[in-house]
Amino acid sequence: MLHIAVCDDDQAAVQSHKKIVELCLSQCGSIGEIKSYTASDNLLYDITDDKFFFDLILLDIEMPGNTGMEIAEKIKPCLPNVKIIFITSHIEYAIDAFELSIFRYVPKSDIDRRLPAAIQDAVKLIELEAGKTYTIQTNSRFEKIPYREIYYIERDGKNACITAATGTSRVRKSLQQVYEELDAEEFIYIDRGCIVNMIHIMQIKDGMAALKNGAALPISRSHLQEVKERINNYWGAHI
Repeated sequence: MLHIAVCDDDQAAVQSHKKIVELCLSQCGSIGEIKSYTASDNLLYDITDDKFFFDLILLDIEMPGNTGMEIAEKIKPCLPNVKIIFITSHIEYAIDAFELSIFRYVPKSDIDRRLPAAIQDAVKLIELEAGKTYTIQTNSRFEKIPYREIYYIERDGKNACITAATGTSRVRKSLQQVYEELDAEEFIYIDRGCIVNMIHIMQIKDGMAALKNGAALPISRSHLQEVKERINNYWGAHI
C-alpha cells in the first residue's frame, strides 16, 4: 500500500487533488492511503515526529507558515526517498525545485493535464523501486511477501498456502481470491489447486514444472498447453 499526502492551504484544492490521486491509483491498479492537510506545519509535525510515513507528497509551494519549499527541505532527512510533486502558479520556483531533487513540478495553469501524468509516473516508480508485495493482515498478524520471492501458492482446505523464499505462509482465503488480489501476469494456474510464479519456472518437462527452489509441480493436462503458451510469451517479452 502506498502512503500519500496532499497538502494545500486551499481546502477545495486539497479535495480536487485527492480525487485525482484516487483516480490515478485506480488506473494504475494500486492501493493507497491518502492523508489530507490544509496546514503545512501539521504535515511537517506528523513527519518529523514519526507519526506518519509517506511515499508520495503533493505539495503546494505558496502556503502560510512553512512554504512547500521549506517543507521539502526539512523532511528530506526523515524521508530521503519520498517523491514530491510541487504544485504552484509561479514558474520561477521550478529552478529551486530542481535543486531539491523534486520528482515533478506542476504549474496550476496546466494542472488537469500534467498532475495525473505526474502522479502515475510517481506511483509506477515507487512500486518499481519497492517491488510489489502481497499483504496478509489479520487482528494478530501483519506480513508482507514480495512478489518476486513467491514460488507458488496451493489450496490447503479453506486456506491458500504461499511458498516463498522466506518460508511458508497461510492466509484464510480461496486460491482464486489470492490470485485476483495479486493481479500480476507472472502468476498462472498450472492446476485448479496451484498457482505458480513464472519467473521461477526453469523447465516444463513430462507434465511437470521445475522451479528454481527445486520443487517439481504437476501441471494438469487441461492447463498444460496454456501454461506453455503463457511461459513462452512471458519469456519472449521479459528475457
